[in-house]
Amino acid sequence: MTTEQQLRARLRKISALFEGAATAGEREAAAAAIGRVKQSLAALTEPPVEFQVRLPDQWRRRLFAALCRRYGLKPYRYKRQRHTTVVVRAPSSFVDRTLWPEYLQLKQALDEYLNEATERIIREEVDHDAGEASERAG
Repeated sequence: MTTEQQLRARLRKISALFEGAATAGEREAAAAAIGRVKQSLAALTEPPVEFQVRLPDQWRRRLFAALCRRYGLKPYRYKRQRHTTVVVRAPSSFVDRTLWPEYLQLKQALDEYLNEATERIIREEVDHDAGEASERAG
């Protein structure tokens, strides 16, 4: 079972992987790595492209927006666009090599944690059987 502290440690490790930090003790180096990623993003000569991402739930949208902000990008959506859409302008090479792969790994860790927490709470507070409904022939 994943605790909140374990999730936080896992998210830090995933971030450190993408930021280039080699060990957990290099917190200052990880912070500097974020700065380097921001600088390299600003130094890219590739023009920014507008990316629209449709994310089905608030947890994924919040995670993606926070990750964009970490790298100095400003997520937005246009008027009358669905709340499931997040738009960001960034060089496509940065999105392909850094932003999207890091988002996918962080999302997986968060999904696992939220799923475990939901199942545990249902088992403890609602009913011991937290499984899906059974399937019957029509």
